[in-house]
Amino acid sequence: MSTSAVLARARSTRGPLPILAACVLWGTTGTAASLASASAPAPAVGAAGLVLGGCLLFVTSRGARVVLRTADWRLLLLGAATVAGYVLAFYPAVARTGVAVGTTVALAVAPVVLGMRSRPLPTSAAVVGCTALVLGGGDAHVDLVGVALALVAGLSYAVYPVVCAHLIGLGHPSRAVVGAVFGGASAVALPVLPLVGVGWVASPSGLAVTAHLAVFTTFAAYLLFARGLRHTGAAAATTLTLAEPAVAAVLGVLVLGERLTPVSWCGMAVLAVALVALARR
Repeated sequence: MSTSAVLARARSTRGPLPILAACVLWGTTGTAASLASASAPAPAVGAAGLVLGGCLLFVTSRGARVVLRTADWRLLLLGAATVAGYVLAFYPAVARTGVAVGTTVALAVAPVVLGMRSRPLPTSAAVVGCTALVLGGGDAHVDLVGVALALVAGLSYAVYPVVCAHLIGLGHPSRAVVGAVFGGASAVALPVLPLVGVGWVASPSGLAVTAHLAVFTTFAAYLLFARGLRHTGAAAATTLTLAEPAVAAVLGVLVLGERLTPVSWCGMAVLAVALVALARR
């Protein structure tokens, strides 16, 4: 194997693969959230996972306090606000307009904003494939408030990786950056919980869902995403996250007994090819 091939494989291992692994964990969010009590408000489910997961990231990330002291506080505040904004907007968006439309709008905004200029062809293909995948069933429900919330979530998600990539590029350790940003996001989201209600967390299903969202979809997933950001540009990273709906769709088929239409399967194939192209580049 040539030296260039070895280096290319090493870059993929350090960059795209950790991001795709994070997408696998994020793809479990919908399945896990569906197991929460029916009395659990949508913002509370997301906020509970973020508060606990953000605390875990902060207390276990060596150097997070150093980042808080030395990094530009405006960037840290922006990162924390956009992380909290994504979570607090995404869950209500999905609750109002459904998983299909909410996920498509929220996750497609960031690649469109960041990726079209640098990698227009694979980014466009990924967005089209994602749209066909989640809307191929033909039962999408459009709620204007839900779409607006999904847009807020998508724009927030477009900002977060840019902020973290910039801080990492300045020399701060990726795990310390994530710990500092998510510690701040946890503080931002904490006041939401008493307002929307936390009684549902005490139930067995509430505890299980909160623990899963905190440990797997927040703590582990964002550590993987931060590791990938050190070796992948923010535009490519956000486009790679379109793998999340594909994971969610497969879990829906395997775990929840859902069925995908031929259009959805074709969309998944287009999405897979586009993500492979981005990962190879």
